[in-house]
Amino acid sequence: MNILLDAISWFCLVAGGLFCVVGAVGMLRMPDFYTRLHAASVIETLGGGLIMLGLLLQAGVTLVAVKLLIVALLVFFASPTATHALAKAAMERGVRPLLATPEDEPSKH
Repeated sequence: MNILLDAISWFCLVAGGLFCVVGAVGMLRMPDFYTRLHAASVIETLGGGLIMLGLLLQAGVTLVAVKLLIVALLVFFASPTATHALAKAAMERGVRPLLATPEDEPSKH
């Protein structure tokens, strides 16, 4: 059972790390504020959540696990709220999303 728990934990840690790397590349490649904001929220919520889950499985039933759970809940609730607040503030300041122009769309021939 211990080997299975370690395998699941390491899978979560590696998957979380991969999501963080892919999200970071996405942040560099995305063209405007709103798409970069989306990539950042994916990094924090999915990548960080999987890493927290992997660490939680490694910690077992200890005080460290309780602290990790509290931090994970804080991130789970605060990240979408902060992302929404940033997007709303940007919209109110006049930051417009980059939309596709007719030249960017593929031809329908």
